[in-house]
Amino acid sequence: MNPALLFDVALAALAVVAALSAVAGRDLFASVAFYIVYGILIALAWMRLGAVDVALAEAAIGAGLTGVLLIGAWSQLHRKGATETPPGPSSAARLLAAGASASVAVLVAVIFVGLPADGAGLAPAVRENVAESGVSNPVTAVLLNFRAYDTLMETIVLAVALAAVWSLTRDELWGGIPGLRQHARDGGVLATFGRLLPPLGLLVGVYLVWAGSSMPGGAFQAATVLAAVWLLLVMSGAMDEPAIGSTAIRLTIVAGPALFLAYGTGGAFLGTFLGFPADVAGMLIVAIEYVLTVSIAATLALLVAGVPRRQE
Repeated sequence: MNPALLFDVALAALAVVAALSAVAGRDLFASVAFYIVYGILIALAWMRLGAVDVALAEAAIGAGLTGVLLIGAWSQLHRKGATETPPGPSSAARLLAAGASASVAVLVAVIFVGLPADGAGLAPAVRENVAESGVSNPVTAVLLNFRAYDTLMETIVLAVALAAVWSLTRDELWGGIPGLRQHARDGGVLATFGRLLPPLGLLVGVYLVWAGSSMPGGAFQAATVLAAVWLLLVMSGAMDEPAIGSTAIRLTIVAGPALFLAYGTGGAFLGTFLGFPADVAGMLIVAIEYVLTVSIAATLALLVAGVPRRQE
């Protein structure tokens, strides 16, 4: 067995163990930790498959942002005295879940075996037309040109999800500030990180958007980095969360999807919804991605912050 195959087998085995530990664990915090480990392992698996863009998204959103949300949920339960070992599901429910999972696994295996031997899919068509997309990264070409409506819907879903979270706010706190006020010790590690890391994170975010037109990167990966920078600033006490009633923050959230939709609507009047003219496609895609990055970053950060828990 060559080293590369040995590494792949070990990676797959560790991913399965992490997944089982996250699902079957009785300790909530340990389950969250195993979920984050699972996300990192899956990101490594995508790297091994050569899907760098997917690996970046999995590491940033699947393991990073979702992990933070789960830790926040655990912290809320812990503060409210919720039990660490809630009653488990009945035997019938366990059997039903196991049967459903096994059925999905068999279905995926059948579909995989039935795929064409060459496995080309739509890759040749993308390669043939990527020059007309305005960018050289095929992933960006698909997400922002050939199937741009998918990306548009994803950004709208994120904004709707944030509106749903805000709708859970108690009436007396509506329009207030999410989260609890953060305090960090002056000169401590968190306060120091809050001063040193944000400029670097900002540069990384800007670079990821720019690089996404020709290499792995893009709006979602960059937005996750910027959201992490904002959360670090809040946790270090350098700034406070904005009130959800702020006009500026609401405009920031809808700016990306609104610009995307406005361009698509304009294109529809010219004959193609979300169609990018080849001569200006690259410039338009980068411009839309930068605005989308800011909107997605604000949305992700506010999703982590949650509902208002104090007055403005």
